[in-house]
Amino acid sequence: MGQYTASQRKNVRILLVGDAGVGKTSLILSLVSEEYPEEVPPRAEEITIPANVTPEQVPTSIVDFSAVEQSEDALAAEINKAHVVCIVYAVDDDDTLDRITSHWLPLVRAKCNPSLDREGDAEAEAEGDAQREPIRKPIVLVGNKIDLIEYSTMDSVLAIMEDYPEIESCVECSAKTLHNISEMFYYAQKAVLHPTSPLYMMEEQELTSACKKSLVRIFKICDIDGDNLLNDYELNLFQRRCFNTPLQPQILDEVKAVIQKNVPDGIYNDAVTLKGFLFLHCLFIQRGRNETTWAVLRRFGYNDQLEMCQEYLRPPLKIPPGSSTELSHRGQQFLIAVFERYDRDGDGALSPEEHKMLFSTCPAAPWSYSTDIRKSCPINDTTGWVTLHGWLCRWTLMTLIDVVKTMEYLAYLGFNVHENDSQLAAIHVTRERRIDLAKRQSSRSVYKCHVIGPKGSGKTGLCRGFLVEDMHKLIGKEFKTNVVNCINSVQVYGQEKHLILRDIDVRHALDPLQPQEVNCDVACLVYDSSNPRSFEYVARIYIKYYAESKIPVMIVGTKCDMDERRQDYLMQPSEFCDKYKLLPPHLFSLKTNKKELYTKLATMAAFPRFQAAWILFYKHRLVQLWESAHLRQFGLMTEDPKLWLKAGLGVAAATMLGFIVLKTISAAGAHTR
Repeated sequence: MGQYTASQRKNVRILLVGDAGVGKTSLILSLVSEEYPEEVPPRAEEITIPANVTPEQVPTSIVDFSAVEQSEDALAAEINKAHVVCIVYAVDDDDTLDRITSHWLPLVRAKCNPSLDREGDAEAEAEGDAQREPIRKPIVLVGNKIDLIEYSTMDSVLAIMEDYPEIESCVECSAKTLHNISEMFYYAQKAVLHPTSPLYMMEEQELTSACKKSLVRIFKICDIDGDNLLNDYELNLFQRRCFNTPLQPQILDEVKAVIQKNVPDGIYNDAVTLKGFLFLHCLFIQRGRNETTWAVLRRFGYNDQLEMCQEYLRPPLKIPPGSSTELSHRGQQFLIAVFERYDRDGDGALSPEEHKMLFSTCPAAPWSYSTDIRKSCPINDTTGWVTLHGWLCRWTLMTLIDVVKTMEYLAYLGFNVHENDSQLAAIHVTRERRIDLAKRQSSRSVYKCHVIGPKGSGKTGLCRGFLVEDMHKLIGKEFKTNVVNCINSVQVYGQEKHLILRDIDVRHALDPLQPQEVNCDVACLVYDSSNPRSFEYVARIYIKYYAESKIPVMIVGTKCDMDERRQDYLMQPSEFCDKYKLLPPHLFSLKTNKKELYTKLATMAAFPRFQAAWILFYKHRLVQLWESAHLRQFGLMTEDPKLWLKAGLGVAAATMLGFIVLKTISAAGAHTR
């Protein structure tokens, strides 16, 4: 995909108005025929100029208005349809010049703002301003018949421009001699495509606050090394990104010289400061080069209102049912580079000030709106600051649960510019889960595990233990904030994967689970092994929601450091697991500070429909434990995972070999607990 540029208008509609006899129709006919018409009709028919013959390569419609043939309602309709209005006056007739301010400018304002189109316009406009910003239609003032006089009316027109900010430009021309005819329509086109008013305040002679804010963001994004300066390398990258051409050394030196002459602190150590960068764009606009600043703004995603375009922030992304979203390698590398750029002290963590600076190009930090994302990832234990590992975990979680927000913030941070591509290159859409199930192996690198259990079962501690190095710190701790998701990385056969534990809040034992609470990559059903009434809930959840599903399930008994109690259920947990061909219950306690549970869960998610996925995990250990039993003579130590699958699941239970393997696995599982 090529460089993205915020879309401009697909067409331009120009309306010509003015007093009778000023030459509106003659101007249009002279442009079309390239000669002065001997006979001029009361009104010219609407014409459309093809894109390939216009300077801006945009189809342009030119509309004439005649008070003789058209009503005031028709005029109002045409003003509202037009993108720009050319008010034509005769340079040799002062009355037509006076009528610009006494009639035409107030009329255009009133028709664009119907609430002002009544008596007491000034009062109505004041009232309208209090409620909303009035609509300002771009206007070009056109002085026709310059061939009849030997002086200019520009001084009078410039005075009018100071009072009416919607006036984009003014031009004197002659329909008879064709002088400045093409220029007049070019200025009108330019007033639509590269308007001045959003960028520059004529009265104050400086950039608007919106323009300044946008350019500050662009400066920060282009400041790759984060030293608050744009050096020659960064300026050249900026030039290539915005204009697809390098900046010649001589021109670069000339630009710096102009900045240095006008803004002494605009250059520092032979690099451009923010103040110099803003001055340069101010100079472009003052010299009528609006299109240069607009090209930069649009390249960085801004529309005509200087707002980030929705199509720039949210490029369309198709996610098939059963697929999920992850960060691609390019997305991860970009985020690592951003982190390292703002980690000024190189301590591997973002201080509050560094974190604030990093997101200064964004409306706010993306997790400012979500306590869950902010609290769900590992942090620096001593300072509470976000580490690089925690940083990537946050983005990984957000990409899975809210990929649209991830794309928005990648755009704010400048991914589109630095990577010369849209944010879609930073997102990987996984294949559908049904394909993973068919292949019995997941291609994903981020897995969702839903942790379900009755209140008091210890599932929240189990989830929070995933985030800390020392789980002993969580013993006896009261968890005041509800963190739905906990994410960290785990190793699955030498590959780094991210596992997200979602703490499913169960308010009442009889409350049904919603589909979004059931569907996941692996389910962890938690009961309190020291509470005889705890397992029944887990058993009912499994039978109701998971017994017929293809989702891998692990049953976990928490608080195993306490006395294990017999459960008040028709089957004990181990018997229940045997009946439904589940792994034996995994006994867990924060006091043991052992984290193999999380690796087991990720391994099961990586091998869906493989309830005995942990066999692979413990394969090497089984060899050591049972080598003396001569398992090799049974052909069990094959590298073929299909044979292990059949053995683990009991598919070949009808054979004596399958029976022996199943017993062997159960014994090994009991030994590891």
